[in-house]
Amino acid sequence: MLNQSLQGIKVLDLSRILAGPWCTQNLADLGAEVTKIEHPRGGDDTRGWGPPYVESADGERLSAYFICCNRGKASVAIDFAQPEGREALKTMIRDADVLVENYKAGSLARQGLDYASLRELNPRLVYVSITGFGQSGPMASKPGYDYVFQGMGGLMSYTGQPDGMPGAGPLRTGVAVVDLSTGMYATSAVLAALFQRERTGQGQYIDIALLDVAVALNANQAANYLASGRNPQRSGNAHPNCAPYEVFACADGHLILAIGNDPQFRRFCEVAEQPALADDVRFVTNSARIENLPALRVLLTELFPKRSRSSWSTAFDAAGVPWGPINTMEEVFADAQVQHRRIVQTLDHPEFGALRTVRNPMLWNCVAELGAVGAPPSLPLPASPVTPMSNMPPPAFRTES
Repeated sequence: MLNQSLQGIKVLDLSRILAGPWCTQNLADLGAEVTKIEHPRGGDDTRGWGPPYVESADGERLSAYFICCNRGKASVAIDFAQPEGREALKTMIRDADVLVENYKAGSLARQGLDYASLRELNPRLVYVSITGFGQSGPMASKPGYDYVFQGMGGLMSYTGQPDGMPGAGPLRTGVAVVDLSTGMYATSAVLAALFQRERTGQGQYIDIALLDVAVALNANQAANYLASGRNPQRSGNAHPNCAPYEVFACADGHLILAIGNDPQFRRFCEVAEQPALADDVRFVTNSARIENLPALRVLLTELFPKRSRSSWSTAFDAAGVPWGPINTMEEVFADAQVQHRRIVQTLDHPEFGALRTVRNPMLWNCVAELGAVGAPPSLPLPASPVTPMSNMPPPAFRTES
């Protein structure tokens, strides 16, 4: 089972906010023993990133943001700026398999906690540094945040309504997509490094930059530019390479039409009672539809409001035309397929009670065996230099069917 695949692997999580914690939460979900190293005063910044918060009976608060990316971890408070704390951390490192940190480039070297120093203590250590710009280069010393890289990496240049339309201008995504993707890339890198270590017996250093990830996330948009030399333009909800592939307003709401090939477009035209559109030279192929998208959009924008969303969706399902709703979070978690996939898991926290969280998507086949996954940790009581978590067993886990 995947959720047991990293049993026996010990991970030290020196990261904060989202990208690093997302990586280490993945490792915890896969069975690793993850210990989060937090400063005795306040811990991870995101503990206070609210509202919303959950509250304990005695008034303690834990932010929903912290809950989303720290499942299954223990927590230890260590001030490694102090000699005693540094030595305590090094003792843990001697026995660790993986260390994940996201301090500014060069910061940990001043404490003797960089990879070059620590591999002398533990040659098998897989050491992951997550920074904004990487460990070298003209911007390596700068701090970096997801929002900055959504702009700097190009994503926002083609996301949003086109010029001349209401609400025109660059637009960020609704979640920190660069941070989250960086966490996923880091997870993959750790797993590959552990696999290689089985063959060589040696750990290694992994340098992951949010800027690199932001550029990589451009995917087909980057390929479009590299092939054509033309900057992608903002096109609202329209797909740059498929048409019609965007949001349309029906008589009573919106839906997403997601046509990916010419036969699907022909079936759509039949459902829409507009068969001639499928043979119109402007729309007969996907390439032609992309070239004539403004004209096609005008026709469809006039067509969709003539029927209700349920009428369109029922007809699309019967004809095999791909479409989708635009759900609120309430609608997401009420969806029959989401419930069937048991994506909501409830973690029983000793202080905060039942915490509803989202199951790791990798672990669908393991939902009945996820009992070892614990709730996000409470912050250990402030003390110097070291305050360990209590030795209580991990909180119970259950999924919602």
